[in-house]
Formats: sequence, C-alpha cells, structure tokens
Amino acid sequence: MAADNPLNDPVADFASRLEAMTDDEVFTAMNTLEAVSERAGNADRDEALARIALIEVEIERRFPGQLLSPYRDWKRRQLLL
Repeated sequence: MAADNPLNDPVADFASRLEAMTDDEVFTAMNTLEAVSERAGNADRDEALARIALIEVEIERRFPGQLLSPYRDWKRRQLLL
C-alpha cells in the first residue's frame, strides 16, 4: 500500500491487502483517509469514504463487537506520543 495516500492504489488492491496489514497499518490508513475526506473534492471524498467503509469492516472483523473502539483508542494513544 502506498504509505502516503491510500487513494493511490486501485480499490481492489487496497481491499485485498487490508487483511494482511497490521493493526497499526490499518489504523494509520484510516487516519489518513479521514484527513483526505475532510479536505478532498467530491470525487476524492467519495473514494476516501468508500475505503473508510472497507477499513471499518476490517476493524469489525478483527475486533468483533467493538465497533471502532480499537481505532479510537489507537488515535488517543497517538496524541499522547
């Protein structure tokens, strides 16, 4: 996956690599996509939101029943570093 912007990869490639990513990589991609969606034009925003949805599914698969709590916890820890 492109480290700087998860939008650089075709969505099919991005989706297929999600399962192999570490939790930190998944959370970093989510954080990056959130930032992109907040400042992007409509086309990029829609693409970022679609990829965020893929990540949400992956987080739920890894942490059943916890919704986005693991991501929010990770984000809080990043602020403390």
